[in-house]
Amino acid sequence: MIEARHLRVLRTVAGTGSFSAAARELGCTQPAVSQQMKALEQSVGTPLLVRGGREMRLTQAGEALVRHAAGILAGLTAAEEEVAAIAGLRAGRVRLVSFPSGSSTLVPTALAALRAAHPGTRVSLVEAEPPRSIELLRAGDCEIALAFRYPEVRGSDPSAEAEWDDLVVRPLLADRLVSVVPEEHRLAKAASVGIAELAGEPWIAGCPRCRRHLVEICESAGFTPRIDFATDDSPAVIGLVGAGLGVAVLPELALEAARAKGARAVPLEPAVRREVVALTLPDLARVPAVAATLDELERAALR
Repeated sequence: MIEARHLRVLRTVAGTGSFSAAARELGCTQPAVSQQMKALEQSVGTPLLVRGGREMRLTQAGEALVRHAAGILAGLTAAEEEVAAIAGLRAGRVRLVSFPSGSSTLVPTALAALRAAHPGTRVSLVEAEPPRSIELLRAGDCEIALAFRYPEVRGSDPSAEAEWDDLVVRPLLADRLVSVVPEEHRLAKAASVGIAELAGEPWIAGCPRCRRHLVEICESAGFTPRIDFATDDSPAVIGLVGAGLGVAVLPELALEAARAKGARAVPLEPAVRREVVALTLPDLARVPAVAATLDELERAALR
């Protein structure tokens, strides 16, 4: 196998005409140059230099290797510089997948701070709810997935329990759920509401994971919710509630991301929270641009 260090020595010998001159230019000993040239000739299986007196002459094979060495070494230098730039956060790319309410609350703050600190790092954003976002991460289609899960669902669903086991999990926040009712609703001005107090209401449900959790907490309170509408779009949920078409339960992040026109948020008691995290693969966690993005997402969550 041809090594880059041997190519560099060969080019220097060809340029200076002798082992001793090449040694002076490279800052090493003449025997070291001779040893590296012997190793290179053994690797390629043919002589590269003809030794005549004090000068060296390239064989035809040596001339061909020197000719190609320029491009090889230039490409290697460019690769080393690019890797150094990525390692030093002067460059880099991060593909981020986030659920919608995270995209409109945590992500903008985090990416603005990342761009200010590391303007050479490029971040792209695609929206997907878990578990789809986690599938994209494992498939290599992104470096970071913003995701969530509900502790109650986790306890009753073995697949959800193991969903993140092989991933690096960066906890961000515990996102409390609130009930959302029309402004004229009998509970609109209550300090808090128990889920059982909404048993007879028509419901507007969110994404499949949120919908499953809604059914679970309602059934634990002794009733099955009558879901009249279901949508992944949180502003649409709020709009339907505001129009008086039903009630809903939403995370606070979703309310922060949308105007609650015609609707009123009332805290649920006892409190229910979903776990919001940033996920990545173990190998990716060591990539500087990925680590920096995770740090900024954590800071955004603290703010």
